[in-house]
Amino acid sequence: MGITKTEHYPSTLLQRADVFKALGHPARLAIVEHLLAQDRCIAGDLVDELPLAQPTVSRHLRILQSVGFIVGDIAGQSICYWVNPELTEMLRDYLHQMHEQTQACSEKGCA
Repeated sequence: MGITKTEHYPSTLLQRADVFKALGHPARLAIVEHLLAQDRCIAGDLVDELPLAQPTVSRHLRILQSVGFIVGDIAGQSICYWVNPELTEMLRDYLHQMHEQTQACSEKGCA
C-alpha cells in the first residue's frame, strides 16, 4: 500500500475528513445524539445510557474531542460534554454546498 499524502490537501478538507472519520462509528453517533438530546452531559451519564464499558466511552469521547466535535469542561470530579456548535455549523454548510451542487447537476441532467 502507498503512503497517503495528506500534505497535498487543504487544511479545511483535512479537518472535514477527520470529523467525518470521527463520526464514522455508531457508538460515537449515539454519544452525539445523546449529547444533543440532553444539551450537556456528564461522562458517567453516557456510561449509564450506552451498552459500553466506561473505558470504551472515554475512548470515543476522546476521539470526538480530538477533532473538536465535542467540548468538555470540568464539573467537580467529572467532565461535562456538549456538541461544538461551530463544528455542526461547518458540517451543515459543507453538506448544504454539496446538496446545492448535486441539485444543480441534476437539473442539468448530469445524473
